[in-house]
Amino acid sequence: MGKRRRVTERRRTNRPLVIGGVIAAIGVGGAIVGYSVTGGSAADDRTAATADHKDVPTGPLSKSEVRSAATAFLTAWQHGDLAKAAATTDDTAAATKALTGYGKDAHIKGVALTRGTPSGASVPFSVKGTVSYGGKSQPLAYASKLTVVRRAEDGVPLVRWQSSVLHPDLADGDRLVTGEAGAPPIKALDRDGGELTTAAYPSLGAVLDGLREKYGKTGGGTAGVELRIVRKAPAKGTQKTPDKTLVTLSKGTPGTVKTTLSPKLQAKAEQQVAKTTKASVVIMRPSTGEILAVANSGHGFNVGFQGSLAPGSTMKIVTSTLLFEKHLASADKVHPCPKYSTYGGWKFQNVEKFQIKKGTFKASFAASCNTAFISQAKKLDNDDLTKVAQQIYGLGLNNWSIGVPSFDGAVPVQSAAPMAASLIGQGGVRMNPMNMASVVSTAKTGVFHQPYLVSPSVDHRTPAKASRTMSSSTHAQLKEVLQYTAAAGTAAKAMAGLGPDFGAKTGSAEVDNQEDPNGWFAAWKGDLAGAGVVQEGGHGGDSAGPIVAALLRAGS
Repeated sequence: MGKRRRVTERRRTNRPLVIGGVIAAIGVGGAIVGYSVTGGSAADDRTAATADHKDVPTGPLSKSEVRSAATAFLTAWQHGDLAKAAATTDDTAAATKALTGYGKDAHIKGVALTRGTPSGASVPFSVKGTVSYGGKSQPLAYASKLTVVRRAEDGVPLVRWQSSVLHPDLADGDRLVTGEAGAPPIKALDRDGGELTTAAYPSLGAVLDGLREKYGKTGGGTAGVELRIVRKAPAKGTQKTPDKTLVTLSKGTPGTVKTTLSPKLQAKAEQQVAKTTKASVVIMRPSTGEILAVANSGHGFNVGFQGSLAPGSTMKIVTSTLLFEKHLASADKVHPCPKYSTYGGWKFQNVEKFQIKKGTFKASFAASCNTAFISQAKKLDNDDLTKVAQQIYGLGLNNWSIGVPSFDGAVPVQSAAPMAASLIGQGGVRMNPMNMASVVSTAKTGVFHQPYLVSPSVDHRTPAKASRTMSSSTHAQLKEVLQYTAAAGTAAKAMAGLGPDFGAKTGSAEVDNQEDPNGWFAAWKGDLAGAGVVQEGGHGGDSAGPIVAALLRAGS
């Protein structure tokens, strides 16, 4: 998009602590001795600072301070002195509760910690231990990291407490628990009956967790005993992130659930997102809403279904629907596309300040002219875009039920400059690839079909419905501008050879404190539609475009 003003008790042991590959023994009074530690401990620094309150250390932490603070925390934790470990953090109460739960609730024993090489104030470390419950035991090993900060009032170096220090997959509010699993394991199948595993499809970890949480108790299985992350209760209006299994002590009997995923397209999607970092893509069938593939470069958080990102110019599909309905634009009529357009005190511009003199709206759409949309803001009510997004595209109502947790998009009512920015997919508008795959599917068919991963017939749930459809005139014009963009506009390079039954829209979305914008692409080919985003990818036609187009080709 154009430039604008920028308006996530442990029993004591005498076992030595391994710090950076060197043994650090505990001497008299619990002090660390040995050549692996330089400088005093965090407790020593605190005493010195207190003794002379006028001489408060400030500025960046020294290497010695970082090593000492990290060593003090790791040593106390390993030796079961949880009070002392918590006292070396900047949140004693939260650290005490979490560290106590590590042994009491997670049943992790025999913890051995090995400090890695610090990088600035960040200190990596490895964890080894044993999970023991009900007479069964399994080894546990993982890597984590901590960050050392300076306390403002006295300059003492302390470990910044975050739940992720305990385990990297923990978010604040989550808990580690060992016991009978909350839900039996699930055997997820693709649309052809083949089993879906993370070994074959690495992106599906979060999806499989979600399927287990929703269908484990109804799929016919029995629960096992596991160490798992129990996620915090979700905020109002959002769906809970699925619990995650870390270690299985005894296997349960899996139930079965069938999904709509295509093994061919899922494999292709995995290959495509693996070519770049921070890429996500979703492919679906416009005529039914069936999701055929979802993949993310990062195999943790599922951006494809749960991401909340500004969609940039791909949102112009929804905005064009609004303009056609209000007769503020017509595909083949002349429409303004100046270099600049000002609204609400913000000055908007096009990429490289281009303009189209006496061009049609179709030409402006295909070139992704921002000012062609911003110039119409003064003729719109603040809630116009929100209404069209909800009523025609089914967005932002928090009522989608796809079979696993998802985010249904957000198009909030805004005013002044943010309202204008929302017309080009900025402001408060937030989407993910599934949302935009649904948008381009609705543009193709003229009717909203809620995306779904598991057939509603499996659990008799009712899919979300749109309250109305777009007019036949609006639908015809919308398809026309999307087809023209795919044939001769910013999407033409990526969509080459896929016509004539095709349409596409590119997008780029500015993100605060990010040098390059996120690149977006939404397109259809026949009865196949998809959308993708590459974070910090730049122009969507060059980054996300080839990913989506490759999948449309593979499914043709």
